[in-house]
Amino acid sequence: MNSNLSIKSSLSTWPLQGSVNGFVAWLFGVTGPLLIVLNAAEVGELSSPVITSWVFSIYVIGGLTTIFLSVRYKQPIAMAFSIPGAVLVGSTLLNHSFSDVVGAYLITSLILFVIAATKSTEKFFRMIPGPIMMGMVSGVLLPFGMNIFLSLLDLPLINGGVFFTFLLLTLLTPVSRIVPPILGALVVGFVLLSFHQPMRIDTLSFHISAPQLIIPTFNLHTIGELVIPLLVTVIGIQNAQGIMILRNTGYSPPTEALTVWSGAASFVNSFFGAHSACIAGPMTGIIADKSSGKLSERYKGAIVMGMLWVLFGLCAGFVTQIVQLIPISFIELLAGLALLFVLKNCIVSSFSSNFPNGCFIFFHYHTFRI
Repeated sequence: MNSNLSIKSSLSTWPLQGSVNGFVAWLFGVTGPLLIVLNAAEVGELSSPVITSWVFSIYVIGGLTTIFLSVRYKQPIAMAFSIPGAVLVGSTLLNHSFSDVVGAYLITSLILFVIAATKSTEKFFRMIPGPIMMGMVSGVLLPFGMNIFLSLLDLPLINGGVFFTFLLLTLLTPVSRIVPPILGALVVGFVLLSFHQPMRIDTLSFHISAPQLIIPTFNLHTIGELVIPLLVTVIGIQNAQGIMILRNTGYSPPTEALTVWSGAASFVNSFFGAHSACIAGPMTGIIADKSSGKLSERYKGAIVMGMLWVLFGLCAGFVTQIVQLIPISFIELLAGLALLFVLKNCIVSSFSSNFPNGCFIFFHYHTFRI
C-alpha cells in the first residue's frame, strides 16, 4: 500500500518540462550525432549488422547507464558517446581495420579505469580554473545558439513558427507556467511539419535490433593513433563539459565515479563495435536547465531521455528511418532553444570572472574547433 502511494506521489511531482527537455535531449542525440556515427561507419565500409550493433550499443548502454547514474546520484547525468570521438574513428578507419580500431577502444576503456583509480580526474580539474572550463563549455555551446537563427533560413515558415511560439510563451509568464515554452514550440513544430511533409508509415519497416560480438585485435600503430585522442575527447572535452555544466547549475557531480562509469560503458561498447562512452555536454545542459524543475527533480528528465535511448537502440533500424525524415534544421532549432539559457549562464559565469583572457582563448578555440 505504501509502495503504491510512493509511486503515485512520485508521478504527481514528475516535472512536465523536465520530461519535455528529456525528449528534446533524446531527439538531438539521435539525429545530428547519429549522422556523424553513420558517416564514420560509411567511411570504414562496415557491414549493416556491424553498424546496427554500433548504434545499438551506444544508445542502449548509454541509456541504461544514464538511468542508473541519474537515480544513484539524483543528478541529471546524460551518458552518451563521444561525438568528436566518432569523427576521429571515421578518419582512423581510412587506414586501419575495424577490429584493430575496436582493440584501441578496449585499451582506452582500461586506461580510463586506471585514471579513475589513481584519482587523476579531479587533479586535472583542479589544475584548470573553473571559469576557464566554463569558457570552453560556452565555446562548445555557442554554435547551438547560433543555429537558432541559421535554422530560420531553412524552412522559414516552420522554424519561424517554432521560434515565434517559443518567444511568445517565454514572454507570457502566466501561460509559460502551465505550458512550458519548449513544449509549445515542439507541438507547433510537429503540427507544421505534418502539413509540410506528411509521414507515410507504410514505407517503414520494423525490426528489433541486436548487437553483434566483435573480436578485437591489437595493432600498436592503431593504438598510438587513436587511444590518446579518444582519452582527450572523453575526459578533457566531453566529461569536462558535462561536469562543469552540472557544477554551474548547482550540483556536485562525482567526478571520479563518472570516469569509472565512462570506462565501464566504454569497455562494454568495445565488444559491440562501439566507441567510447562519456558524459554528453549538450544533452546534460538541456536536462539540467532550471526549466526542468526543482534541482532535486531534474534527474527525472535524464531518466526519460535514458529510457527513450534504450528504446531507440532496441529499434534502431526502424526509428532511424523516422528520425531521418525530420529536417536537421528543425532539430538544431529545438536544441538551440533548449540550451539558450544554459549558454547565457555559462557565458556570464566565464567572462565575469578574474580570468577573462584565458576564458576568451578557450571560448574562441572551442567555438571553431570540429
